[in-house]
Amino acid sequence: MTHPPRGPLPGPAGLRQAVPAQVSFTSDSLVSHAPLAHPGEPPLVVRPTAAGVDVAAWAAHARPWLDETLAEHGAVLLRGFSVTTTHDLEPLAAALVDELYRDNGEHPRASLSGSISSPVFFPPEEKLLWHTENSFNDTGPARIMFCCARPGAAGRGHPILETPPLMRRRDPPLRAVVQGNGGMYVRHYGTGLGLDWREVLRTDDRSEAEARCAQQGLRSAWDGDRLRTEAVRPAAVRHPGTGVWSWINQAQHWHPACLAPATRAALEATHTSDTLPRQCHFGDGSPIPDEAMAEICRVYAELEVCFPWERGDVLVLDNILVAHARNPFSGPRELLVAMGDMVRFA
Repeated sequence: MTHPPRGPLPGPAGLRQAVPAQVSFTSDSLVSHAPLAHPGEPPLVVRPTAAGVDVAAWAAHARPWLDETLAEHGAVLLRGFSVTTTHDLEPLAAALVDELYRDNGEHPRASLSGSISSPVFFPPEEKLLWHTENSFNDTGPARIMFCCARPGAAGRGHPILETPPLMRRRDPPLRAVVQGNGGMYVRHYGTGLGLDWREVLRTDDRSEAEARCAQQGLRSAWDGDRLRTEAVRPAAVRHPGTGVWSWINQAQHWHPACLAPATRAALEATHTSDTLPRQCHFGDGSPIPDEAMAEICRVYAELEVCFPWERGDVLVLDNILVAHARNPFSGPRELLVAMGDMVRFA
């Protein structure tokens, strides 16, 4: 089998239209694949070459090729296979990972199967910033899949970006996070904002909640029914398959500098820096300056690539090699999420 040629990114990354590119075929000729826009830039798009291709059966058969392709490109967009329901997605997801993650308290359930969820709610008029899924935990999925059941009326595309280039940058804020022993994530449950600790930890027993925190490397403390947790997580890890260093982070989801100004002002009017629902410091506990977070977000924006969703799309990401975000959109939209093959980030 052949792969599309790789090369340097031609110009700033951003929302681009697909351009003609050489198409190559896998050995069974059931699908074709080509870059969506530019060689060397994710995602690689895989399309059926005939009607009626059973994408789950094909994925199970082509798993070695898909593993190799994800290690090289980081993201594969399955387009034209008409995957639009949990019933469609679950067998495909099971073919793409060895073990689906079925107990994610951060994501609301979307089906009784337990392995398919809906995305975390975030206001559609705001951008959900870039992140590696679950990187504030000690473990996270090696792969994550997004299925577009309904794309919405309008939007500015779905952003993804490769994370190894972030490690090759010499930007001082990125170096500071790595040299500062990663990030310390501090969370307060029971403030009336965000998910309740019972939902996230999957228990209403405080002793069991403490035990589950300890299993995840979280320091925990109670103030009445309020639970405070904190943990130090790495800013970068080696990919378990390729050994390449990749930037993994969710500081921009936790640091108040990355909130909308009005939201930050409202929170800081009723909370101190130490009692915010979420906060992120350097791993040694020292504060991350607002200017550093602004620079980190600027680098993310510079490197991101966006593409518009089509109904039936399934985006498969190597969760360590590629980060994802969500741009503002309008109109009804429905995405389904599956993830699996948990790896330890510590």
